[in-house]
Formats: sequence, C-alpha cells, structure tokens
Amino acid sequence: MYEVHLSQNAQKFLDKLQQDIQERITERLKNLKENPVPSDAKFIGRENNDKIFRYRIGNFRALYKLKENENTILISKIDKRDKVYD
Repeated sequence: MYEVHLSQNAQKFLDKLQQDIQERITERLKNLKENPVPSDAKFIGRENNDKIFRYRIGNFRALYKLKENENTILISKIDKRDKVYD
C-alpha cells in the first residue's frame, strides 16, 4: 500500500476546479494507493531513483513521482492536457 501526497501546486489547482471534477480526480488518485502504475499511466523518465509517470484523468493529466523505497507517490502537477508539461 502506497501513500499519496499532493504538492502545493497540485493541491492549489485541484482547489480551483468544480466540485464534481475535483471528486473525480481525487478518486482516481486514491486508486494509485493500491496500484501505483495503472494501465493508463505512462512512464516518462527518472529523477534520482524515482520513476516519473503521467496519469490520464479525462482531459486532465497528473504528473507523479513513484518513490518505491518509501512506498510514496508524490503528485507534483495536475493540469489540462495541453498545459501539464509547461
């Protein structure tokens, strides 16, 4: 079982969204606790010993680091598909 943490930027973006969209994204992120690399997540690189993934949630994308040695997932950014990589 992994712990899921949101960065300040990810939390701030989530707080600005409509309630129903917030809930949908939050539910999908909770799924990462049991399955840290779902089939719709894409590996995009490494930073130190951490793997970085992109997770598709409708028109939104979440970028996250998988820290396997700490059993932690850090959601670093959530944004619309065309802006998440800026």
